[in-house]
Amino acid sequence: MNNLWIIDTFTPVPFRGNPAAVYLLEEFFDDKRLQLLAARANLSETAFVVKTAPFKFDLRWFTPTMEVSLCGHATLAAAHVLTQIGQAAIGDVISFNTLSGTLKATVFKDGIELDFPTLGGEIVKPDRVLDALGVDFIACERNRDDFLVEVKDFDTLLEMKPNMKKLAKLNARGVIVTTAKGVVEGFDFASRFFAPSSGIAEDPVTGSAHCFLAPYWAKKMKKNKFHALQASRACGILDVTLAGERTLIKGVCVTTLKDEIKFSKQKPKKELFA
Repeated sequence: MNNLWIIDTFTPVPFRGNPAAVYLLEEFFDDKRLQLLAARANLSETAFVVKTAPFKFDLRWFTPTMEVSLCGHATLAAAHVLTQIGQAAIGDVISFNTLSGTLKATVFKDGIELDFPTLGGEIVKPDRVLDALGVDFIACERNRDDFLVEVKDFDTLLEMKPNMKKLAKLNARGVIVTTAKGVVEGFDFASRFFAPSSGIAEDPVTGSAHCFLAPYWAKKMKKNKFHALQASRACGILDVTLAGERTLIKGVCVTTLKDEIKFSKQKPKKELFA
């Protein structure tokens, strides 16, 4: 059975959106080996999936440098893989046990919808490190994971060239930069996400960031359903619904690679994990 998949998420076409690696395992390896596999994949996130019961799975996410507590696009990728191998079908709800509690993914004909916690923020004084973005802010908020700053318009968002070396000193997972003015027709708002301190200069599409973006724009727009664009080079398209303490994030995926990897049962020498 194929146990390694590369999935392009939040996109209907290959080689766009955000790629994630997905490993299907019988049980989790030790943390150091998981981190090595994620580093070798060298994508913004790698998902490791272990089945515990029908429609129930343990799920962990790693960037190339660290384990993270929440990742939207790699969860979407994992759910997509499970539909491809017959573990779920249209109408089924997949349950993932994660560091952020139980997360659910519902399979629809036109995509997969993730049920994530809403992660609203509070207005804060901008951290001086955010000057590394090189733009002026209309507003600045922070939640448990990230900063969120609003800029004046879509052109400003697209033209940003942050100083990643300076931004890596930010005491947070990353920073979401967003605007609703002048965005591509049909979209409610656009964003970009930078997380050099987590080993990701710019994430192509960040599902978890929309758990912050949804309540932010709901307050401003007085609505709870959004068609969102993540305006990275790869572009990502997300349908987002704020449902109180939960944020629903829907998207589609494309499989770009699948393979069978055979893992040695012999424990690697300690120096390999230095």
